[in-house]
Amino acid sequence: MASLGTVPSHTMHFADPLPLSSGARLPAYDLVYETYGTLDAARSNAVLVCHALNAGAHVAGLDARGQPGWWDNLVGPGKPLDTDRFFVIGVNNPGSCFGSTGPMHVNPATGRAWGADFPVVTVEDWVDAQARLVDRLGIDRLAAVLGGSLGGMQALAWTLRHPTRVRHCVAVATAPNLSAQNIAFNEVARRAIVTDPDFHGGHFYAHGVVPRRGLRVARMIGHITYLAGDVMERKFGRELRSADGSLGYSTQAIEFEVESYLRHQGDKFSEYFDANTYLLITRALDYFDPARAHGGDLARAFAHDPATREVRFTLVSFTTDWRFPPARSREIVKALVDNRIAASYAEIGAPHGHDAFLLDDGRYHGVLRATFERIAAEAAS
Repeated sequence: MASLGTVPSHTMHFADPLPLSSGARLPAYDLVYETYGTLDAARSNAVLVCHALNAGAHVAGLDARGQPGWWDNLVGPGKPLDTDRFFVIGVNNPGSCFGSTGPMHVNPATGRAWGADFPVVTVEDWVDAQARLVDRLGIDRLAAVLGGSLGGMQALAWTLRHPTRVRHCVAVATAPNLSAQNIAFNEVARRAIVTDPDFHGGHFYAHGVVPRRGLRVARMIGHITYLAGDVMERKFGRELRSADGSLGYSTQAIEFEVESYLRHQGDKFSEYFDANTYLLITRALDYFDPARAHGGDLARAFAHDPATREVRFTLVSFTTDWRFPPARSREIVKALVDNRIAASYAEIGAPHGHDAFLLDDGRYHGVLRATFERIAAEAAS
């Protein structure tokens, strides 16, 4: 399949403040975005891709450094989300650290970096920001909104917040809210960051330091939850790093291959991700719960606006994903079916855990290819 090649990123400035769920307002802000493919004359073939925790607007193709997009295996010419047929938009959400206005940027009220003073943002706030960008691009209604994990939550939120502006929702490896266990994992990761001596209450930029130790531990915790136990066993088992397989009898050294792997992932993450962004995004994950305003009844949430009934849903889950297990997707499907909303559901027996939504799997990609072929035919009719 052909490559998109090098793709440019763009920045769109918004002078009007963004009202937030907390009651605060984000003053003038920028959103970084990328587009792939061509918008048709009827402006009916646009697909918005929503990113997960540690991704951004660079969805596909190569950036200026030659790095492929985080979903390049899925998006591009001839790929399941075919850019010869669709105009695909990737947006970096406010509060992130990949170009859009976030904690590292200057707070106009103080003239210093926002740091910990950056307002708390929610999934719904991100969706409202995305809707403003879609407006600016001259698109009244999206052919589809697609996302995996936290991105899937954003796709669901689009159907509840702006249902008349989206025809299809494609939500992969996601959930209607986080379980207590998931919130607990997020909190342990946040504690690792805020208790790092270099965190300085979130204002570490002024001190010229980065709370790398906390970020490393946060990433290690997260990474364990993204992989299935069987995958870790097959990949690492109890393999030792020593050439002769001997124990070093040390409490500090890296003895096992799985330890080496986790430390490597933590080191990489601490070099490019912002600590305040990690706190903001994991808290947005914690807060997402569309049923909360409806007495905990998800079916009532989808019934709240009659326009949501006109959206078609496709959900995909993976059997070994224990962070967002298939049962959570089935909750969403049941709420949709209870409202007689059109929904398709695929449960893929992939061995990769939560990370499966980012990886190559013929069955998974086949489902998305068929889904987008159907959406393309509908947009052309």
